[in-house]
Amino acid sequence: MSGATTAEYKVTGMTCGHCEMSVREEVGEVAGVGAVEVSAQTGRLVVTGDAAIDDDAVLAAVDEAGYSAVRIR
Repeated sequence: MSGATTAEYKVTGMTCGHCEMSVREEVGEVAGVGAVEVSAQTGRLVVTGDAAIDDDAVLAAVDEAGYSAVRIR
């Protein structure tokens, strides 16, 4: 995937696989997002897309899933 961009976030409040699934589903609906990797154990969310990642949309999606996040990279 040439031209792909990646953004990394720290998510707080996730404790299990269900939490991961909720975040993955919400963030996966954000326009331009191609892949979502999320770990409740590390609190890490990595989003990959074909164009620039819309931080506000990703953060809003995480909030919609019931968690909070900040971009770290």
